[in-house]
Amino acid sequence: MNATAEKTVRELALESSTAPRVFEQFGLDYCCGGNRPLSDACRAANVSMDDVLDALESAALSAQKIDSNRTWTTEPLSELIAHINATHHKYTRSEIARISPLMDKVAAKHGANHPELIEIHSTFQSLAQELTTHLMKEEMVLFPYVIRMEEAIIAHEPVLPPPFGTIQNPVSMMEHEHDSAGDALRVMRKASRDYTPPADACVTYQTLYKGLAELEADLHQHIHLENNILFPRATEMEKRH
Repeated sequence: MNATAEKTVRELALESSTAPRVFEQFGLDYCCGGNRPLSDACRAANVSMDDVLDALESAALSAQKIDSNRTWTTEPLSELIAHINATHHKYTRSEIARISPLMDKVAAKHGANHPELIEIHSTFQSLAQELTTHLMKEEMVLFPYVIRMEEAIIAHEPVLPPPFGTIQNPVSMMEHEHDSAGDALRVMRKASRDYTPPADACVTYQTLYKGLAELEADLHQHIHLENNILFPRATEMEKRH
C-alpha cells in the first residue's frame, strides 16, 4: 500500500500546509477526527483514495512553485498566534456578523417550507455565541501567556507561573469547545444536505449556504492549527522549562 495512505489524516495535514484544502475538497475530517489512516478515512467518506493522493501531489507541486507557505511546526509560536488572530479569528468574527442577518432572513422567509432551516438557525446561533466567547478567552488568557512564556525562554529568563496552574488546563477547555463546534458544524451540514440549496432557493438562501460551507472550511483549518500544532507545542515548551 502507498506509504501516504497508511499515514493518518492528521499527520498528512501537519506535514503539508496544502493538504487541509485537499481534505476539505473531499470531505475528510483532519482536525477532530484525524487520527485514522488516510485509507480508512477515504473508505468511510466513500471517496477514491487514488483521487485524493493525486490531489495531494498536485497541491504540493503547486505550492512549491508559489513557495509562500509557512512551516508552522517550526515557526515561533508568537508568529503562529499572530497568524491565527489575523487570519482565522478575524475571519470568524466577520463571517458571524455577515451570516447572522442572512440566517435570520432566510429562516423567516423559507422556514415554513424548509423546516430544516429552523434547526440550522438555532445551531448557528449557539455556535456563534460559543465562538465569540471562545475567541475572547484565547486572545485574553491563553495566547498572551504562551507569547510571554516563549519570550522568557528565548531571553533565558524565568518563566512566570501561569494563573491557570498549567497550560494543559485552558488547552483542555479550548479543545472541548473545538469538539463542540465540530458537532455543530456536522449538524448544520447534515440538515442542509451538504449545503445543497433546494430548487426554490433565492439568491440570499444560496449565499447563506455558500457562506456556511466556507466558514466550516476555515474553522477546520483554524482548529487544526490550534489542536495539532499550537497547543501541543506550547504544552511541550512548558514541560521542558
